[in-house]
Order: sequence, then structure tokens, then C-alpha cells
Amino acid sequence: MYDLTPPTRRSKAPLILVGIVSTMVILTLCALVSTAMYSLTRTASLRPVETSRAASMQVSFQPTPRPQIIIQPPAEGIDYESAVLRNIYEQYNRSVVNITVWMEHPPLGSSSRSPVPTPRGNNNLMPLVNGSGFVWDHEGHIVTNFHVVEGGQRFQVTFHDGAVAIGEVIGRDEDSDLAVIKIDPEGYDLTPVKLGNMDDVYVGMRVAAIGNPFGLQGTLTSGIVSAIGRTIPSRGDYSIPDSIQTDAAINPGNSGGPLFNERGEVIGVNAQIRSEVRANSGVGFAIPIAIVERVIPGLIADGRYQHSYMGIRGVTFSPLCSDEQGIDKNKRGVIVASVLDNTPAARAGLRGNSPGIQTAFTEVCPNGRGGDFVIAVDGRPLNTFDDLLIYLARYTTPGDTITLTVERGGETVDVALTLAPRPR
Repeated sequence: MYDLTPPTRRSKAPLILVGIVSTMVILTLCALVSTAMYSLTRTASLRPVETSRAASMQVSFQPTPRPQIIIQPPAEGIDYESAVLRNIYEQYNRSVVNITVWMEHPPLGSSSRSPVPTPRGNNNLMPLVNGSGFVWDHEGHIVTNFHVVEGGQRFQVTFHDGAVAIGEVIGRDEDSDLAVIKIDPEGYDLTPVKLGNMDDVYVGMRVAAIGNPFGLQGTLTSGIVSAIGRTIPSRGDYSIPDSIQTDAAINPGNSGGPLFNERGEVIGVNAQIRSEVRANSGVGFAIPIAIVERVIPGLIADGRYQHSYMGIRGVTFSPLCSDEQGIDKNKRGVIVASVLDNTPAARAGLRGNSPGIQTAFTEVCPNGRGGDFVIAVDGRPLNTFDDLLIYLARYTTPGDTITLTVERGGETVDVALTLAPRPR
């Protein structure tokens, strides 16, 4: 009988089995060694990794500041300020108008020097005043200053493209130095301005004025807001609170034109300069938009605007007056120096200072003592008398009842006061 099994298979079978077992043992040892080394490495790096992850988680909750770009500089790469001013001019120069006021004048040979003589008919009209204004709406209402149109008989409105319209004054308010001229809007490309917010105005804000200084139409000047909360005189018997001071060049002819912020929003109406030579000296003033946006709708609707009125003479308290007034030096508020008869303040029972005490600091401290010390209006603390005027101008109308928080005779009381229109 022949053995058909190959001799080599019989001789190598044990070796193959041993090889397989050995390989498995080696692989197992390698796996164990690798696992051990990984565990050691992970243990060694565990603390830094977790710390880094915790820090990463903390950072991820922090807001990432991102720069805000209001106006993207043009492709040619001009500087930011130039880009802002160019955009303002390109968008809103068309909203600004030149106002020529025609007044009657004396006949030749007359010795009269009156700026507005007795009317003698249209043959005696002369263009004696140039000012600025701006488009308020699409209905043809043009905003300007009261003092620009004061005494005029005919009003010529010239647009940026040379188009001319003849308008009439439909409303004026000397206490805010504002007026509205109405033109027929048909055939004119009217671009109303956008209004800003007085609460967003701050010292150092970049501003631009467009107007017609010295009759030079479409002139742009720029600067900053150099102060806010100024009180400037009006054309009437009262002052204009909350006004904006700017170092942008304001000259004769700029009156009635808009003061823009860097977003191209109107924040004021240019009205006055302080100068000995009737030219820009670095100090100009604009009527604040907070007053403008309240007065102009009233002028359009009724031809007039009623301002709120209390009927007191107030003085900002200074620590210098503490002993004479009997008020703690650390307090702030308004001393009621006097109360006018038959006024809302008198009807509300406000008390003014009693005469008898003369002070060495009459420029700062009122004479007398014992008057009410007003520390808040409708819950808002008062630091100055202007704060009270600003509150009345911004937030109240005649007929409203305000609450004054008053210190009187060592006690704090609330006094309800119903406002009335300003008397003429």
C-alpha cells in the first residue's frame, strides 16, 4: 500500500502551529505595549488638554468685537473723512436751497434807513437778504430761520440745479427762530432730508453744514460738535435751550441751513455765530433737532407753535450759595427765585425767595431765601435750570401736567403743575 501524503506536509505541521502561536503572542504583546504607552502619554497630557479646553470654552462665550463701518471708502482709497463728507454732499446737497428775501425799500433820495420801510408796492422790492433752507417733505415745505424771512414780502427759493420757485411763509415762530415757506411742488425734484436723534449727539461728533454763505450756493463746511446743551437767544423774549455748538464754519447766509451728522441726518438748523465781525470765528450754533421736529409740524398745520410755560425765574444752585440759601452743598437742583403772578407756577403754589438777604455773589446766587428748591421733574433729577427748560421743550406741550419734586422747609413734596402756552 502506497502512502499518498506528501512527506514535507507531515514534517512541517508542528512548525507551522508553533509559528502561528508565536505570532499571536508577539502581536498581543505589541498591542499591550502600545496600549500602555498611549495610556501613559494621555495621562501625562490630560491636565493641559482639559485646561486648554476649559479656557477655550470660556473664550467662546466672550463677544468678539467687530469694527463698524458706517460708510465704505470708495475703491480709489480716499480717507474715511473725505468719503463721509462726499457722500453727505452727493446725497443731500439737492435738499438744500438758497432763499432770497425781497423787501421793500425807500425811493431814491429818501433819508430813511429803516430795513423794512412802509410798503409802496412791488416796484420797490429789492433782494436784501440771502439765507439757506432745506426741503422738509414732498409737499413743498421748506424749513428756514424766522430771522431769514422776517420783514420779507417775497421769497425766492433756488434749488441746487438752478430751478427757482416763489413761495410764501405759512408759519413762523420767533421763540425758536424757525419758519416754513411753502412752494408749489409740481415740476420740482424734491428730496426731503432725514432727521437725526438729539439723544445720539455728543461732543466730538463729526458734522457738516451745507448752505449759502455770502450767497455762495451749495457750500460745504465741516467740523465737530464742540458743545451741546447751549442756551442761545431767540428773536423773541425767550431763549432756545438744548442748542448745538459747532466749529464748522457758519457765516452770514448759512442761516436756516441744515447741520448734518456723519450719517447724513439733520441734527440741527444753523442759526447764529458769535463774532465781532459777522463772520465765522470758530463758534456757531444750531437749533437742536429735538425742537425742530416739534415746532415744524405745528407751523405747517397751524402757522404757529405753542411752547410750554411755567412762569418762574429760576437759578441753578451752586455750593457757593449754600449758607445763604440753607441748602446742603452736596445737593443739586434749581432755586425758585421768583414766581410771576397769574401763571401756572403761581396756581400750583410754588414759592419764590423772600427778599431780605443780600448776597455778595449776585452773579451766581439769588437774593433772598426760602424759595422752593426743585430737584426733579417727573422723576428726572435736575442739575441746572437749563435741564428744566430742555425737559419742557422736548417732552411737554401746553395743557400737560408735570410733577415737580421740591424741597420746602426741610420736607420733600411733589407739586403738580399744569403748563400753559407762553404769553406774548
